[in-house]
Amino acid sequence: MNLFTDMRDLVLETLAAMQAGGQLPAGLDMASVTVEPPRDAAHGDMATNAAMVLAKPAGLKPREIADALAARLAEDGRVESAEVAGPGFLNLRLVPAVWQRVARAALTEGTGYGRSTLGAGKRVNVEYVSANPTGPLHVGHTRGAVFGDALARLLDYVGYEVTREYYINDGGAQVDVLARSVYLRYLEAHGQAVAFADGTYPGDYLIEVGEALKVQVGDAYVGQPEEVWLEPIRDFATDKMMALIREDLAALGVEMDVFYSEKSLYGTGLIEAAIEDLRSKGLIYRGVLEPPKGKMPEDWEPREQTLFKSTEHGDDVDRPIMKSDGGWTYFAPDIAYHYDKISRGFDLLIDVFGADHGGYVKRMKAAVSALSNGRVPVDIKLCQLVKLYKNGEPFKMSKRAGTFVTLRDVVDQVGADVTRFVMLTRKNDAPLDFDFDKVLEQSKDNPVFYVQYANARVNSVLRKAAEAGIAVEDATLAQADLSGLTHEAELAVARKIAEWPRLVEIAGRSNEPHRVAFYLYDLASDLHALWNRGNDDASLRFIQEGDVATSQAKIALARAVTVVISAGLGILGVTPAEEMR
Repeated sequence: MNLFTDMRDLVLETLAAMQAGGQLPAGLDMASVTVEPPRDAAHGDMATNAAMVLAKPAGLKPREIADALAARLAEDGRVESAEVAGPGFLNLRLVPAVWQRVARAALTEGTGYGRSTLGAGKRVNVEYVSANPTGPLHVGHTRGAVFGDALARLLDYVGYEVTREYYINDGGAQVDVLARSVYLRYLEAHGQAVAFADGTYPGDYLIEVGEALKVQVGDAYVGQPEEVWLEPIRDFATDKMMALIREDLAALGVEMDVFYSEKSLYGTGLIEAAIEDLRSKGLIYRGVLEPPKGKMPEDWEPREQTLFKSTEHGDDVDRPIMKSDGGWTYFAPDIAYHYDKISRGFDLLIDVFGADHGGYVKRMKAAVSALSNGRVPVDIKLCQLVKLYKNGEPFKMSKRAGTFVTLRDVVDQVGADVTRFVMLTRKNDAPLDFDFDKVLEQSKDNPVFYVQYANARVNSVLRKAAEAGIAVEDATLAQADLSGLTHEAELAVARKIAEWPRLVEIAGRSNEPHRVAFYLYDLASDLHALWNRGNDDASLRFIQEGDVATSQAKIALARAVTVVISAGLGILGVTPAEEMR
């Protein structure tokens, strides 16, 4: 049940009747007609822009259309009143029975309430985390992992076939640095004193890797030149780091469907095939780029390069794909990787990058547009920085990591559920402050606690009702007589429940899972408000002494709240709390 879709259908049917009756001309485009919650709840339950968007093409005044539309809508049994405001806005108030049916629908549909067919028949690839395999995941990766995983869950919820993918950056110079760093720990394991030069990785997490390498090869690499050990240690270290990263992701509740190696693109013809595809479209050429804007680097000099004509697909400048020594630039394997994604038949690609990849967005979109002939859209989501605080001070670095706070540091402090929810309390492209003290507070100011407390409160009601001999199974509650739920505080809860299917579709269309976290906080607020009203007004309490029927009706509304909270927390990857401790 999607009440907003139902009411939009009613508006469209009424507009069609007005066309048939000659009040509106035929052939009007109704695509822009919406029905949504009004900005000010005092104006009504729903508002439609129909008169405003149809006035000009219809050659009529908005107020004229709105008055006629209001008169017809008021005849529908679901509409209590239809009022025209201003130049032609139309506000609707619905009868209580409509909101009562929403609670019943949530109980009847259960986990299906709010699910959508938005992505039915479509395949989407969500690539996220994709950290260099040179160490444990840090707090920035944590935000990207949570966002990407929640987005994948959201898209699954609205009907897409989702592939969760991690791109292993194991083909660049950073894995050579990793190998050299592990070699130093290997020598250290053999009792040698070592010094970590600038650019190597000094974190303690490599001590175990060096010791494991000693166990595997003994002293075979001691005193040997780099050409002997670099490649095998690079592979050994990469495998160890990816095992560590998988453990970190598991601690956060993140599971990937595919781990795709960048190294697999080299020597297999995939990069060459991708570039040849672009060349066949006239998008690869030899040329000289303009000097960079602003202050010119001292070492800049004009030189002929092999370039991708990315400006033909929306980029600001054309991009080099080959170095002067004949090797590929960093961009070339990324082109090939997305070429492979397209060849796997995905209908939509989503890349979740860190904030430092902002300059990469246009060139990547241009490449995908060119490779797919504009058929496959790519949405690139940037996750901004996370600032950590504890006791009012910036949280210190991890000694184990050497230079940064790790994902494990965060999860060990507050748990996976709190970490995930807090990481989604801001839009992905907005900076986020993570205060270890505040995220564990038991107060309204802590959205994690506030939502979980609402769920726990309802579960306590269910337990007490069962102890009192009141049947509270969902099937029983769904059959309860809900006509007595008429108090404004009760209807406010039902209205918020009714927004869930609409909210999910909006979040799914915009790829914005943070909307779910915001919504859950609002829903919890309405539940807590109703609970608190019951402290002063006994008639609003969920369990009515000696009145089973009324109790079941009120409990049905509360239970509908937890149906939605459980679904929403499931999208966020958070386990609903049965009780607070």
